[in-house]
Amino acid sequence: MASNESIAIMVSAGEASGDSHAAHALQALADSGQSFSSFGMGAGALQSQGTELIVDCRDLAVIGIVDVLLNYHKFLKRLRHLRRTMQERKPDLLLLVDYPDFNLKLAETAKALGIPVLFYVSPQVWAWRSGRVPRIGSLVNHMAVLFPFEVDIYRQANIPVTYVGNPVVHDATSNYTSEEARALVGLNSEQQVVALLPGSRKGEITRHIPVMLACMRIILAKQPNTQFILPIAPTLDAAFVEQLLGEVDTSQLLLSDKDARDVMRSADVCLVASGTATLETALIGTPMIVMYIVNAINYAIMKRMIKIPDISLVNIVAGKRVAPEYLQHEAMPETLACDLVSLLNNKDRRDQMLSDFAVVKELMGDGGASGRVAALIKQLASSDTVSG
Repeated sequence: MASNESIAIMVSAGEASGDSHAAHALQALADSGQSFSSFGMGAGALQSQGTELIVDCRDLAVIGIVDVLLNYHKFLKRLRHLRRTMQERKPDLLLLVDYPDFNLKLAETAKALGIPVLFYVSPQVWAWRSGRVPRIGSLVNHMAVLFPFEVDIYRQANIPVTYVGNPVVHDATSNYTSEEARALVGLNSEQQVVALLPGSRKGEITRHIPVMLACMRIILAKQPNTQFILPIAPTLDAAFVEQLLGEVDTSQLLLSDKDARDVMRSADVCLVASGTATLETALIGTPMIVMYIVNAINYAIMKRMIKIPDISLVNIVAGKRVAPEYLQHEAMPETLACDLVSLLNNKDRRDQMLSDFAVVKELMGDGGASGRVAALIKQLASSDTVSG
């Protein structure tokens, strides 16, 4: 294929962070001067970038084995639709972003059709289910990984791999000071602010919001002037979130459609569901408490399989617990409220956490992940040799 010839890219991203990462990579590809068309599964970010959405992923973002089983018919229907589309349109490359159980099934079809597969954002094989590595190697032409320690895992299995860095470094920015961010989102600059970040999947927010609301009420009983804000992820329906919130006093809890990073910047502390948002919050520079709740059966299964002491990305990158984690039965409203009040009012504790976050930022390195992924797309789509 000539270097200036247009390429067709099929992309599959199953949730908000993957949608954003894929969109940035394709934008970097466009900025490089490469002509291309893109289609597949994603949400608002990919759609805004110009990708034709064959499947909208906004109703697919679930977590855990039980949720997957309950929604299996939805997954199967969309997987079949994407497979048929791939067979009909035969793209030059399949770009998979995270969402491994679904995306590796899509990779099976690409393998049968002889379509190169680039997998961006490695499954957390270093944390659990390391037995997936051989299957990944049999289906994927190249891995684009976010963390340096992931490279050895794939090299040891003779799987082509490139450390591209983490796109969160580029994305986790706010153009505002804390005071400016508060004005932007409509908060009182004279009161303390707690941001509630319940996640981007429907299952996550369904489990987290009731606990967060109970926590909020306990804090308001202790500190009535505290303000709360909850950003609504672009992959979620605002009406769905509002239904979960019920009759919450909007003078106490502000729902925001502003960028979550600006909401993080506006806050004194954040209560964050474990996930990419923990890294974003650390890079923005706001102290946080981490929580996470899954279906009880999922938890029983995952507890046996997870091999690392901490589950939040901020603590994994730091190599130690720099932000408190409250998982499952530990995530009680009273416990969370007590720790949030402590973090709001204890300057020494806040300063230590921010110092630890500065180390995390240094460990994360520079930006540029999207540009490196764009280069891999061009090389794989044109059948050039790719080296890690």
